Amino acid sequence: MKNPRIIFMGTPEFAVPALEILIQNNYNVVAVITATDKEGKRGSALVPSAVKKCALQHHIPVLQPEKLKNPEFLEELAAYKADLQIVVAFRMLPEVVWAMPKLGTFNLHGSLLPHYRGAAPINWAIINGEKETGVTTFFLQQEIDTGDLILQDKEPIYEEDTIGTLYERLMQKGANLVLKTVQLIESGEVKTIPQSQIPTEELKLAPKIFKETCQINFDQHAKQVYDFVRGLAPIPTAWAEVKGKIYKIFRVKPFEIEPFGEVGTLQTDNKSFLHIATKDGYVSIEELQAEGKKQMDIKSFLQGNKF
Repeated sequence: MKNPRIIFMGTPEFAVPALEILIQNNYNVVAVITATDKEGKRGSALVPSAVKKCALQHHIPVLQPEKLKNPEFLEELAAYKADLQIVVAFRMLPEVVWAMPKLGTFNLHGSLLPHYRGAAPINWAIINGEKETGVTTFFLQQEIDTGDLILQDKEPIYEEDTIGTLYERLMQKGANLVLKTVQLIESGEVKTIPQSQIPTEELKLAPKIFKETCQINFDQHAKQVYDFVRGLAPIPTAWAEVKGKIYKIFRVKPFEIEPFGEVGTLQTDNKSFLHIATKDGYVSIEELQAEGKKQMDIKSFLQGNKF
């Protein structure tokens, strides 16, 4: 089908390049579905999502339903007569929504499915020490992140990558994959592969990350602690309790040498370094933030804080 009517669904910054690339290539995006505006800090004005801002800049109608099964929303959605729906970093859709367009609904996911199904695929790939990840487009079906695969594009994970750096690369790579997927669907040449046909020994999952998930466990190898910290930096940020106080930890350096004490033992000159013992060595805390204070490198922090 030439120039299909498209409805785009997404909320955060990650989804914006995908919407932009469709607009730049003159695709007919008839409406955007996004989250409701959020309250600003300290009672300030409501803040629209990154996708809403983008849509309004291009004069595209925006729908912000609180409930996706609301009859009024479904009626309004159907009125746009979309041929195709595209989902990038939105929320789980009910079947009545994803089954509506005749060309289907496809999703962009930040991993090489079937691995890392779930809400935080980029984080968990780094936390688990993976050397490679990527992006995937697939048609939606009932179970989350299980639909038939359309396209994938691989991306290396470098030793120094954080969630911030990898997120940026996958955001751009994902936008290009969305464009290629739409072009395939438009041409009628799209072919899919059921995820059940992808050989895997054991599926790796990517569950949602909560504050308690972000606590550092020093009873691991130093490299595991290092991967954990960078998989959560800069946000939502790993944290640790040190001497009875909570610190956000943004950057560490691992040293896999003979441990100098029990797990969690501190070593510091209170001037330039702070080391914490792990299972097989220690990590050097390079950047941290005390509660109620600003983020600092370790030397600056130790000028006014002693252990």
